[in-house]
Amino acid sequence: MPGIASAFYGVAVYGFFLATFLYAIAFVGNLPVPRTVDRGPAASLGEALVIDVLLLGLFAVQHSVMARPGFKRWWTRFVPPPVERTTYVLFASLALALLYWQWRPIPEIVWSVANPLGAAILQAVFWLGWALVLFSTFLINHFELFGLRQVWRHLQGLPQGGLHFVTPVLYRMVRHPLYVGWLMVFWFTPVMTLTHLLFAVMTTAYILIAIQLEERDLMKAHPEYAAYRKQVPMLMPRLPRTLEVMPHMEMAAAQRRTQ
Repeated sequence: MPGIASAFYGVAVYGFFLATFLYAIAFVGNLPVPRTVDRGPAASLGEALVIDVLLLGLFAVQHSVMARPGFKRWWTRFVPPPVERTTYVLFASLALALLYWQWRPIPEIVWSVANPLGAAILQAVFWLGWALVLFSTFLINHFELFGLRQVWRHLQGLPQGGLHFVTPVLYRMVRHPLYVGWLMVFWFTPVMTLTHLLFAVMTTAYILIAIQLEERDLMKAHPEYAAYRKQVPMLMPRLPRTLEVMPHMEMAAAQRRTQ
């Protein structure tokens, strides 16, 4: 019975995550939804800055702290290990939902691209970024990253683990293709408002900090990662080379790239 409950919990949380992910596309891209990065309740400049910075800070702290090995060791004293990842995804999705709900736009325009071709190129890169984000998760096992594999194996009575980290083409070109996709999503827009710029700057700063935290954990857990790190750039892709090490690493070293 606990396995069935865990499976329902995992599926429900994944559905909630999927809804927040799809809304993120509309939120950042200013698509026709009630609230976006540039559309929402009016507020003074000072109020909007304080609220938006706090919302982004809350998401960053939750995302990073709950992903650290030390927190996981403490957290799994209370949360069963098979649903630890699902619970992490739930809290991340709740933080995103709160951000969508309480975000305050600052409408002043920083830049606006009037040229139709230039605007179309920026929009194309924006959509390419979303495709890269999603594709990257499947390269490293999408269902493990979002907790479904863990609850499914628990339902079947199978041990956790058993996956290996591989380096398919994208991960031979750049260590963090998922983050490259996010940066494309945040920065490539025909109209950059002050609130969109704040969003892009803070999320970029978080990504740079998160990479350092993730890679520090990987270096401790997997000495092989040091050689991979030397051979493959962090965020600026280059043509893949044959890696001398790391044909396989444990999935635990897949960096939880949704952080």
